[in-house]
Amino acid sequence: MGDVRAGVSAARAFGAECVVAVGGGASIDLGKAIAGLTGSKGDPEQYLELGPTPARSLTDPLPFIAMPTTSGTGAEATRNAVISVPERQLKISLRDPRLVPVLAIVDPALTDALPKALTLATGLDAITQLIESYLCNRANPVTDALCRDTLPEAIAALRCLMEGPSHTARDTMARASYLSGLALASSGLGVVHGLASVIGGRGGAHGAICGRLLADALKVNREAAVRAGQPTRRFDEVEAWLREGLGGTVSGPERLRAFIDRHGLPTLNDLHLSERDFAAVAQEALGASSTKANPVALSVDDIARILHGAARSK
Repeated sequence: MGDVRAGVSAARAFGAECVVAVGGGASIDLGKAIAGLTGSKGDPEQYLELGPTPARSLTDPLPFIAMPTTSGTGAEATRNAVISVPERQLKISLRDPRLVPVLAIVDPALTDALPKALTLATGLDAITQLIESYLCNRANPVTDALCRDTLPEAIAALRCLMEGPSHTARDTMARASYLSGLALASSGLGVVHGLASVIGGRGGAHGAICGRLLADALKVNREAAVRAGQPTRRFDEVEAWLREGLGGTVSGPERLRAFIDRHGLPTLNDLHLSERDFAAVAQEALGASSTKANPVALSVDDIARILHGAARSK
């Protein structure tokens, strides 16, 4: 929130007529927030849904241009800006259709020098967004087309990039990131992003959180779907894509777990979440906006099982 206030103050003082953001998802969201809030009076916090008082509506945002340098969040395609509010240990989205960039310049070459760890974390974010958009209770023909065509190639491309440089794989991941933003904007996500919004407020890196939780979220969601008598065909498809894209014969979630451990994805403890906080985090995540789109209703105990399962990884 401090960066948002500082950016808005500087833009107002300069008389900015547009905002250009170059960087990862956090930089693009910051630019988006500055573009949205510069022309609006008052403190930026008044435009966030933080309490009983309704959030104020934005006046016309400044034109905004996004140039992503990572392949993960798809922020260049969405209408929300995620803002950290550290004093409340929260990440809150500023939402408005007018926050969609007027121009998104997606050049995969800007990601060529990305370190392996950041490539892994951001790539897992894009893959999680595609998977949750495909599985969620608001999936539709548009998101189905985006996710079915994109997911298998994205999973294989991320595996390729963990083995060495590849311009072709970078192209695939840049496209997957952008399309994951389109997909989530058209459907919603699920419990992984519901949890990530809570855990991320404590300081953990978003993409790494999503990647660390995904395997166990797939397992718990499938079990809950079976209990509820819901079809599991989409879970079968996702698990097959993971198994084929990452290689091996074990189940998709287990193959994913082995993959992220082998390539050093941070643990939940590394991501500022200790086991003593699992119950409270699960309760908060139950009410998160992303969790409302989860493919099947989960209990607090179900969500806690996701956390305990993810914590057993390396």
